[in-house]
Amino acid sequence: MLDKDRLCEFLVEAKKSTYAAGSSRPEKSEKDFSTTLTFRDWNRKYIDNYFWWEPYGGREVVFFKGQPVYIMTYYGAVDESISDLKMIYAFLQESLKLIPLDKPFRGPKEYKKDSLTYIIDSVWEIDNFSGEEKIFLEWKEVYRAKYMGWFVDQR
Repeated sequence: MLDKDRLCEFLVEAKKSTYAAGSSRPEKSEKDFSTTLTFRDWNRKYIDNYFWWEPYGGREVVFFKGQPVYIMTYYGAVDESISDLKMIYAFLQESLKLIPLDKPFRGPKEYKKDSLTYIIDSVWEIDNFSGEEKIFLEWKEVYRAKYMGWFVDQR
């Protein structure tokens, strides 16, 4: 059986080292116009493959000893009234760097900086979860994403 605590630790390290790392992250452009981010340690591999810009969607998969054990899918967008997408996504990356060890899906329950606020709502256990994240500019919602995940190939 997969050790949930070790998976959570690995997810935090992997996510901080990939999309949340910003421009320093290693990425690969794929023939299907998606982008792939990869993180590895001794016998685990994390792959985040997504289609970008607006709206966006993707999936994260964790492999243990070459076998898939965990998947998360996600889909989101910035409100059409916002012209500065870079500001919103830079704040999202900053929020995702604060990923909590006990809920390693996206960012913290709440994070505020200047006029931006990141909020997440999850129904969760690491082996079966879903949730939604939002960013507000002042009092207006300007970004929303949904995600869900679970263990795979456990029998």
